[in-house]
Amino acid sequence: MACRISELVVDCADPELLAAFWSEVLGYRELGREDDGSIEIGPPGAGPGGPQPTLVLSPSSDPRAGKLRLHIDVSATDRDQDAELERLLALGARPVDVGQSGAESWHVLADPEGNEFCLLRARVRPL
Repeated sequence: MACRISELVVDCADPELLAAFWSEVLGYRELGREDDGSIEIGPPGAGPGGPQPTLVLSPSSDPRAGKLRLHIDVSATDRDQDAELERLLALGARPVDVGQSGAESWHVLADPEGNEFCLLRARVRPL
């Protein structure tokens, strides 16, 4: 038997802001809140332990140091990469430079708190 990723935890200054952003990006909904201010979001109709990992946005006042060592990659399900890039930028994502050459097939973006993520070129099927 092996493990699988069930939750991704993102420390952040404003869980409300990031929960709203990532819910729009991923088509997720709020699954729950903890007394510490954490907000868990995930796919509609699913809960913790479902087939896709959920995101837990956890409040933290710790400063971030440098580029993230782990980031999220997203792929559009119902439009091409250019159209999805426009949608993500309209939601509040912004382009960032982490040393890419310009020849990449993906776009490096940051969420409203500056956490890097990549928009890949290939479309994937929705679950």
